[in-house]
Amino acid sequence: MGAIKLSAAEKWFGQTQVIKGVDLTINEGEFVVFVGPSGCGKSTLLRMIGGLEDISRGTIEIDGIDVSNQPPSQRGLSMVFQSYALYPHMSVRDNMGFSLKTAGVADAQIREKVDAVAATLKLTDYLNRRPKDLSGGQRQRVAIGRSIVREPTAFLFDEPLSNLDAALRVEMRYEISKLHQALAATMIYVTHDQVEAMTLADRIVVLDAGRVIQVGTPRELYNHPVNTFVAQFIGSPKMNVMPCSTSGNTYQLPGGRTGPCSATAAAATQIGTRPEHLAIVSQGEGMADGKVDVVEYLGADTFVLLDCAALGQLSARISGETDLQPGETVGLHFDPARSLFFDADGKTID
Repeated sequence: MGAIKLSAAEKWFGQTQVIKGVDLTINEGEFVVFVGPSGCGKSTLLRMIGGLEDISRGTIEIDGIDVSNQPPSQRGLSMVFQSYALYPHMSVRDNMGFSLKTAGVADAQIREKVDAVAATLKLTDYLNRRPKDLSGGQRQRVAIGRSIVREPTAFLFDEPLSNLDAALRVEMRYEISKLHQALAATMIYVTHDQVEAMTLADRIVVLDAGRVIQVGTPRELYNHPVNTFVAQFIGSPKMNVMPCSTSGNTYQLPGGRTGPCSATAAAATQIGTRPEHLAIVSQGEGMADGKVDVVEYLGADTFVLLDCAALGQLSARISGETDLQPGETVGLHFDPARSLFFDADGKTID
């Protein structure tokens, strides 16, 4: 249970099309993350699946049944929002069991289900508290628990961690990941944070301007993006993309420096390399020179931002500490075998 299929799904608001013919299959028990920049349509697409937004064209199927025109209550899905939406006058126990109570489930059965879910989410000690007496992370766990007790076909998460601080976001990512392992349930998760997408997803759906740009595992999207948009959206810091020209089996950067490339890259106008694949060497010894703008020390890693003139601003990720100082000029070297080439339209050249 929990397989979801979208076929040519569209959403129009008046004359404006915000979801543009999405075809997508989500397998039973899969954790799928919708990711993309603000306004790309990821939350709208999630709400269409949940029935909170009407579908303008196309179909949505759940376990092979067309639910395109069914109300949310008949789809068997459960949604967790950015806002916890807890009843402030109710205890945690009553909040978690409220949907079962309104459905006429017996009190003993409600108590049994709530107790089991509370144990899974480590909320047993808080069942008699009210939401105002909980931390943000605990409130979000209550909201998730309220969804679990309903035993839905699938869970829909709409940026559930956005209101939490950095430490709690890390903790809740772990909790949600463990929850998916424990329940083996279908989960669809919306976020603008590509780190959340990379750490949680079985597969990531990258959207832009209402279209699905690429679907794949985190590793597939990181190593084999279909274009510069995905290449720079997935990964932090983002991939360095530089202008280049090619001739035969050689590419040339602005400034005359050259390097080897495959014959298939003959149409390339840009080359991309990840920050961790950009090595800092002595001035004049690499593929380009750059002036250090900013050094960001993060403990295990240091990010170095460099002004490389015609190549633009590039970033390098180096392990541990460095003696580099702003204003210093260094050389930059990268391995073409670990780089990607893109054509004039930004598409990846295999």
